[in-house]
Amino acid sequence: MDVRLHVMRTLLDTGRAPTVPETAEGLGLDVDEVSGRYRELAESHAIELRPGTLEIWMAHPLSAEPTPFVATVDGRDHFANCIWDGLGTVAMLGGTGSVRTACPDCDDSLQADVVQRELAGEPEGVVHFAIPASRWYDDIGDT
Repeated sequence: MDVRLHVMRTLLDTGRAPTVPETAEGLGLDVDEVSGRYRELAESHAIELRPGTLEIWMAHPLSAEPTPFVATVDGRDHFANCIWDGLGTVAMLGGTGSVRTACPDCDDSLQADVVQRELAGEPEGVVHFAIPASRWYDDIGDT
């Protein structure tokens, strides 16, 4: 099994990202080989590592830690990094589910329901991206 696939399956199944030693053991690989693969995946932005470590912070579109964006598919909750990733999580897992969050201004609950890959009902609100996608990773490593 591919390292990235192992990371994603573990995160989906357990709600947490596997460590390098756990991935190495699970795939029967050398720890150094898995460490290198984690670095390659981070360089390509398939995953993001906590600064200065090999600990997975994000495995797009999933977050390895609790966030305000929760994608629910088939009764299971998955944390996402933003609304875009929440909708991506629903799409990745079959195309029917919901994403819950709160308005960052007033804290009102917000929910987007998706049925067969299309927004359901009359969606309210605006999704706003403060910076262009080409600059999303400019500050990774600064935190």
